[in-house]
Amino acid sequence: MGSKNKLKRFKENETFKNVIQPEREMLENDVFQLKGNWHTDFFKNDNPIVLELGCGKGEYTLYLATQNSDKNFIGIDIKGARFWRGAKTALEKNLQNIAFIRAQIELIDTLFSIGEVAEIWITFPDPQIKFKRTKHRLTHPEFFHKYKQILQPGGSVHLKTDSEFLHGYTLGILNDSAFELLYAHHDIYNNPHAPEVAIGVQTFYEKIFLEQNKPITYLELKFK
Repeated sequence: MGSKNKLKRFKENETFKNVIQPEREMLENDVFQLKGNWHTDFFKNDNPIVLELGCGKGEYTLYLATQNSDKNFIGIDIKGARFWRGAKTALEKNLQNIAFIRAQIELIDTLFSIGEVAEIWITFPDPQIKFKRTKHRLTHPEFFHKYKQILQPGGSVHLKTDSEFLHGYTLGILNDSAFELLYAHHDIYNNPHAPEVAIGVQTFYEKIFLEQNKPITYLELKFK
C-alpha cells in the first residue's frame, strides 16, 4: 500500500464514529475514559463484548458482528490503515454492534476493566518464532494473565493460526491447572465436526494459506 493511501485512510479513520484511537500516554496512565464504560457510553446496551486481537482488515470482526446482533464486537490492531476497510464496511452496512481500536495489544488491560469482556479471538497472529521475541506472542503467559483480568468468569479465548509451532506452543502452556481446553484441532478444515464459528469466514491471509494447502489450526480455552 502506498504512503498516500495510508495517509488517506488514517485521515478517514479520524472521521469514523466506530474507530477509537487513544493516545498511548493516556493508556499508559490508565485514564482511558471508555475503560469500564463500553456498555453505557459506546454501545448503549448490556450485550456481551467480544474482541478480535490483531484484527487486520477486520474480516472476523465483521463476520461475527453480522451473525450475532445480540453481541458487541471490537477489533484491535495497531495498524489503522488495515482495519480501515472493516470500519468502513461496518458503517456502510449500518452495523451498530461493532468498533475498532487502534492500540497495542500489550495495553489491553488499560482498554477494558475487570470482567468487561465475554470472549477473545486471536486470528493469525505473528508466531514470533525467534526465542528473544517469546514475550511478544499473543499466547504468552503474560498476555494470558491480562486476558484473564478483563474476561468475565467462563469467558473463552479462541486461537486460529496457520502456525503449527504457535498451536503447539499454546497447547503446551495449557498444560496448567489454570486453564481448561474446550476444543483443539490441528487441521480444522479437514474436520467434519468443526464448529461453524471456526470455519464460517476466512481472512485475506487465511485464503492464501489454504490455497498453499497449509493446515489451519484452531483451539478454544477458558480460565478455571
